[in-house]
Amino acid sequence: MLQRILEPEVMDTWEDAVEYDAMDFTEVNTAFAGRALELAPREGLVLDVGTGTARIPILMMQRNRRLKIVATDYSENMLKVGEMNVLAAGCSDRITLQFGDAKGIQFPDHHFDVVISNSLVHHLPDPRPFLGEMERVGKPNSAILIRDLIRPADTTQLEKLVQQYAGACNDYQKKLFRDSLLAALTLEEVQDLVVETGLRRTALVRSSDRHWSIERAWA
Repeated sequence: MLQRILEPEVMDTWEDAVEYDAMDFTEVNTAFAGRALELAPREGLVLDVGTGTARIPILMMQRNRRLKIVATDYSENMLKVGEMNVLAAGCSDRITLQFGDAKGIQFPDHHFDVVISNSLVHHLPDPRPFLGEMERVGKPNSAILIRDLIRPADTTQLEKLVQQYAGACNDYQKKLFRDSLLAALTLEEVQDLVVETGLRRTALVRSSDRHWSIERAWA
């Protein structure tokens, strides 16, 4: 098994934000948004932690405008690009972007009907505080969807995934994807974290050849 190699916790340069937003995550983001809507109630307040450039909230809002979404990120430049995306999509009245640290979410206990996060865990040296916060700010009956990459077993599998899913990207974008895979967790490591942090009523599933998901339906 490849050893985990941490990458910077925050992608905070303008170049990072622009290059990240330019990568084609349409299929992945659409799948995540669709699954989040399946788990969520038809209306309510959603928190998206580590929203990046806000592509997922926009996709969710395009399918269900009964929701209101608060989308946070620890990168000012990601949020700046996200603001442009939200404005262009005509969703500024339903999506609020806010600077925030995933390890200390600035909202009261039991505040949200749905808590979601995509591709954040691999940025965190220790994801336990973040997972605990996701449980804390969700209502007792809240839905949860947390998804991220799975660390490949060896360099052959790593390079195969990079070629398959970032082969058409430029060298910088390929490096971003490769670094993310190396910083990701294994399914076994994620399962241990779920137990340690006491996430209630959740299921850990392998949701693609390169993703795991922690899921809980709204009750």
